[in-house]
Amino acid sequence: MNTKDMRDLDDAELADHIKTVRRDLFGLRFQHATGELENTAGLKTGKRDLARALTIAHERGIDTNK
Repeated sequence: MNTKDMRDLDDAELADHIKTVRRDLFGLRFQHATGELENTAGLKTGKRDLARALTIAHERGIDTNK
C-alpha cells in the first residue's frame, strides 16, 4: 500500500493495517529463519510498509503499541 492510500485511511483502519503488517512480517521472518522463504524481497517491502504506516500513525498521534 502506498503512502497516499494510507493517508486516506481513518485511524481505526490504519491501526488495523499496522497490526496486519506486523503479523505478516513476523510470518516472513519465521519463514526466513527456517529456510522456507524463497522471495526475501518481501521482508524489505514489509519493513518499509510498516515504517510508512507507523510514521503516519505517529504524525496523527495514534498509539500503536496495543
